[in-house]
Amino acid sequence: MSRPSNETEPRHGSRGDRFAVVIPVYNHHATIAKVVRKARQYGFPVVVVDDGSSDATYDNLQSIRDIHVVRHPRNLGKGAALVTGMTAAIQFADWAVCLDADGQHDPREMHNLMRATAKDRRPIVIGKRKGMEAAPWTSRFGRKFSNFWVWVSSGILLADSQSGYRIYPLPEILNLNVAAQRYQYEIEVLAKAAWHGIPIIEVPVGVSYRPDGPRISHFHPWRDFVRNSKTFSRLIVKRIFSPRLWRRRRSNG
Repeated sequence: MSRPSNETEPRHGSRGDRFAVVIPVYNHHATIAKVVRKARQYGFPVVVVDDGSSDATYDNLQSIRDIHVVRHPRNLGKGAALVTGMTAAIQFADWAVCLDADGQHDPREMHNLMRATAKDRRPIVIGKRKGMEAAPWTSRFGRKFSNFWVWVSSGILLADSQSGYRIYPLPEILNLNVAAQRYQYEIEVLAKAAWHGIPIIEVPVGVSYRPDGPRISHFHPWRDFVRNSKTFSRLIVKRIFSPRLWRRRRSNG
């Protein structure tokens, strides 16, 4: 797998411009090793958070050298795993590149997201997924549902508020005090970032929903719909009764 030339490749040695890859994983033993090895090829530190997997995920990670592995004793949720990973990464990085463990994201596209960090002041960068027509109906509906309510709760209009392929600035994101611990973390963090004036940029990326056979998803449409609704309700009420938040309307794409 080829690397970009030095002229365009983001730096990862100087303070303020250091990147680390954070991968939360829960019961993806069939794909995690391949995802991690691909991510390692680009020379950035890799932090993998095993969120209480009950399959062979943790054992498969033991065969990979030069990565940081953190293990939750029980499943706490994707948001909790992201926070654990970013808390570990902040010891040696200023930015966390987060991607999913199921293989749907191509690590080669990390550099496209990284370059976007130079366009604005410490933004969140979201990988806006192309080819969503091949996605399960739950993903297509969920993205539209999430985009609308993120707009209502934050005032920012995004095309793919559910993408897990993101770059977060550290420590700004860890200081937002996001309450959600599961998938809803990725929704709440956008609203609170907008409230605090953190820019949000979207960069097109590809996506594969069958990278190595049938896709394993831990998203449960109805249960997570209820959780999403509770999260949005809490955020909207907070925004309604905080007039200063209505002035925070900024997105980039």
